[in-house]
Amino acid sequence: MSATEQSTPTRVEMRYSSQTIAGTPAGFVSPPAEGNVVYKLVRTSRLYEQIVQQIEDSIVKGDLKAGDQLPAERDLAQRFGVSRTAVREAVKALREKGLVEAYSGRGTFITDGTTQAVRQSFDLMAKIGQPEGSTHLAELRAILEPEIAAMAATRIQEPELATMRDAVAAMDRAGKNPETYIEADLDFHLALAEGAANPLILSLLDSIVGLLRQQRLRIFRVPGGPERGQIYHKRILDAIERRNAESAREAMRAHLCQVRDDSQVAPGKRTPGKPSAR
Repeated sequence: MSATEQSTPTRVEMRYSSQTIAGTPAGFVSPPAEGNVVYKLVRTSRLYEQIVQQIEDSIVKGDLKAGDQLPAERDLAQRFGVSRTAVREAVKALREKGLVEAYSGRGTFITDGTTQAVRQSFDLMAKIGQPEGSTHLAELRAILEPEIAAMAATRIQEPELATMRDAVAAMDRAGKNPETYIEADLDFHLALAEGAANPLILSLLDSIVGLLRQQRLRIFRVPGGPERGQIYHKRILDAIERRNAESAREAMRAHLCQVRDDSQVAPGKRTPGKPSAR
């Protein structure tokens, strides 16, 4: 066998590229079918995809059977050594495949896999023919999250507060690591939604996690963006710990203004700055 043959993988996983590119540049594989769709070799997988794969393997092997209940979200996060956000997305992916079903107040259970739930995807709505997607996301957050923060200030319990504190500490430690920072950022906001003690609110936030991750990645690349966001995270946490609904609401509004401004700046263009003292 030649050196070239040895270096060729026996199986290639492919994913749609975000753009159709003329020709076949290095690192891309064109499909044999007619058309100009271009595929890109998948080098790595996200954390939640690895969780999905492990659970699928357990189902295939019969270690998990229809009717079995998955451990609680916090327990799964500890077992896999990942954030609760990664576990949430894994469960969401499993639901979309029809492998599990989640019941409010009861938990998540393995299904027989014969029924595929049809769910509307916010991700696709924003990406397909929606150039205003980022604006729509900003408007949705401005409507929801200040009131979520205000509600959480009066309803939150210690486990969610602990998650918020841990998330702030993780963002402080993240440095220049975008994945660590973004996962902790998502955990912070989802814990806040949990603290509002309304399952419909939590479901709404869960449904836009993918969009929020993309938005945060853009902000992370703006000089000073993560630092500005972290200042507001600490203000929000302080207001929640003081059980001050109005302060929590205003801190969240100010944070979303900062997010909106930073997300509209081309990466590397904005110089670090401090938010106002309000």
